[in-house]
Amino acid sequence: MKFIGSLRYLGKRTFDRIRNERLKNNLLQAIPFWIASLFTGVVAVIYARLFAFAEKGTAYIIHWHLWLLFIVTPVCFLVAWWLVRRFAPFARGSGIPQVMASIELATPKYNDKVNKLLSLRILFIKILSSLIMALGGGIIGREGPTIQVAGSIFRKVNEWLPKWWPKISKRNMIMTGAAAGLAAAFNTPLGGIVFAVEELTRTHISYFKTALFTAVIIAGLTAQGLLGPYLYLGYPDVSHLSGSIFLVVALVAIPAGLAGAGMAKCMLKLLQWKAAFTFTRQHIFYVVVCALLVAGLAFFVDERVLGSGKELMTTSLFSGDKYNSWYMPLLRCAGPLFSFTTGASGGVFAPALSAGASVGATISGWMHLSATDTNLVVLAGMVAFLSGVTRTPFTSAILVLEMTDRHNVIFHLMLAGMISSLVAILIDKHSFYDHLKYQYLREAVGGEDEALTRPYEKTAEPEE
Repeated sequence: MKFIGSLRYLGKRTFDRIRNERLKNNLLQAIPFWIASLFTGVVAVIYARLFAFAEKGTAYIIHWHLWLLFIVTPVCFLVAWWLVRRFAPFARGSGIPQVMASIELATPKYNDKVNKLLSLRILFIKILSSLIMALGGGIIGREGPTIQVAGSIFRKVNEWLPKWWPKISKRNMIMTGAAAGLAAAFNTPLGGIVFAVEELTRTHISYFKTALFTAVIIAGLTAQGLLGPYLYLGYPDVSHLSGSIFLVVALVAIPAGLAGAGMAKCMLKLLQWKAAFTFTRQHIFYVVVCALLVAGLAFFVDERVLGSGKELMTTSLFSGDKYNSWYMPLLRCAGPLFSFTTGASGGVFAPALSAGASVGATISGWMHLSATDTNLVVLAGMVAFLSGVTRTPFTSAILVLEMTDRHNVIFHLMLAGMISSLVAILIDKHSFYDHLKYQYLREAVGGEDEALTRPYEKTAEPEE
C-alpha cells in the first residue's frame, strides 16, 4: 500500500510539474502578442489622428484658394512617391498584399525575405508617405497601411525575443498582427478576426485562435482607451424599412460589385503598364499627370473627390443631403485609380467604401427612396463595392456592421456582399489583393522559386 501511495504521490508531482511548465510556456508565448498589440493600438491611434490632421490641411487649402491644388497636389504626390522609391519600395500601395505575401514567405527557407515586406523602415515610410499623399488630396485610406504597420510591429517584436523564449509561429504572428491592425484602424474587432480567416489565410483558426482573439481585443481596447468608444461612421437610422428593400439591395449590389471589380482591374492594368517604365523621368511624369488629374477633378468638377471619402459617407447617412449627382461614383472610382497607381503609400479600403456609398446614394436618388431606405442602400453599396475589390463578402459586411452598430440589417449587408462577389467574377476571377500578392512575392523572391510565385497555387512550405 505504501508503494502504491508513493507512486500516486510521484505521479501527482509529475503531473503538477508538467501542468505548471505548460502554463508557463503558454504565458510566455502569449506575452509577445500582448506587447505587440499594445504597440499596435498606440501607433494606430497616432496614425489616425495624423491622417485626420492631414485631411484637414487639404480642406484648409481648398477653402483658402482652390487653385493651389495644382501646386500642392503634384508636390505632395512626388514627395510621397520619392520617399517610397528611395527608402522602402515595398511600402507602396495598400499594405495588405505585402502582408499576404509575408505570410506565404514565413517559412525557414524564405524567412529572410519577409524583412523586405515588414520592418520598422517600412512602418515609418508607410506612415509618412501616406500622410503626405493625404495632405495633397490623395484619394487613399489609412486602413490598409495600418495593417502592414501592425504586421511590421508584430514581426519586430517576434525578432526581439531571446533565443531561450518558447518558439512562436512567425506566420501566426504576422496574421494576428494584421487582424489587430484592422481592428484598431476601424474599431471593428469582429471584422479583424473575420478578415484574418477569410482573406489572410486558409489555416484552420484553432491553431492560433487564442492569440488572434487576445491581440484583437488588446489592440482594440488600446485604441478605444485613447480615442474613446467611437464608431467609425455612427448610428444611421435604418428603421421602418420598406417591404421590398431586399430587392433594392440586390439591385444596388450588382453595379457596385461590378464597379469595384472594374476599378481594381483598371488599377492592375495601369500598374502592369507602369512596370515597363525604364527611366525615372517616366515615373515622375506619370505621378505629376495623376496629381494634376486629381487636382483638375476637384477644381473643375467636385472637390468631394479628394480624400478618403469619409465625409461623403457621413453626409449621405446623417444629413438631409442624401443623394449624389450621377457623376460622383465615377469620380470616386477615378480618384483611387490616379492616387493608388502613383507608387506612393495609401490604401483602398476607405476609398472603396466611399465609392460604394456614392453608388448607393445615386441609385437611391433615382428611385426616390425614403431616408431610412436610402441609409440601408448606402450601406449595402459600401459592402458590395468593397466585396467587388477584395472578394471577402463576410469581412465587408461585418466591417460595415461594426462601423454603424446596425445589427438588424446584417442579412441585407451579407446579401449585398454575396451578390457582389458573384457578379465581380465576370470581370476578374481573383481579387485585387491576390494579384498584388503574387507581384510582391515575385519581387521579394526573384527567380529563386517559380513555384512559389505561380499565381493562385498554394506552394509555401509548412513552418518548422
